[in-house]
Amino acid sequence: MEALQALAARHSTRQFFPKPIPPETLERILDAGRLAATACNDQPWEFLVLTDPEKRAQLAEIVTYGRFIATAPVCIIVVCRNSWGYLEDGSAASQNILVAAAALGVQSCWVGGDKAAYRAAAEKFLAIPEGHRIVSFLALGYESESAPRAPKRPLAEMVHREKW
Repeated sequence: MEALQALAARHSTRQFFPKPIPPETLERILDAGRLAATACNDQPWEFLVLTDPEKRAQLAEIVTYGRFIATAPVCIIVVCRNSWGYLEDGSAASQNILVAAAALGVQSCWVGGDKAAYRAAAEKFLAIPEGHRIVSFLALGYESESAPRAPKRPLAEMVHREKW
């Protein structure tokens, strides 16, 4: 799939078929995260991949806005070493993962991590080392139902040229 088509195809999905993502597909998705833009080539990210249903169900109990993580075949947790641009870098890696997934026919939903009240509890549960922070929880899988997509604002409403 072409890049602009993948961007248009990506949308938040919260209902998934219980079909596993093939390892080679998951590897390609993760590699897209590795290729993200990063400040000063810092590359502070690490990717924690959860495929175990019991572990995902336990995490879903902690991540209150991501209960559907329990039913997604995969949850990728983007974790960054504390650094000057960790949040921006981790967000860039997260977006690359979401778009690559869509390009490969896998849908997803980004669940907030860094600013969430449950972040510390999730970091403890996942044994995230000191000096690292969760940036995002990314639920991935094959969409089980086509829910209506939330409309995007028209480009003309958000583009300003030369001055506000």
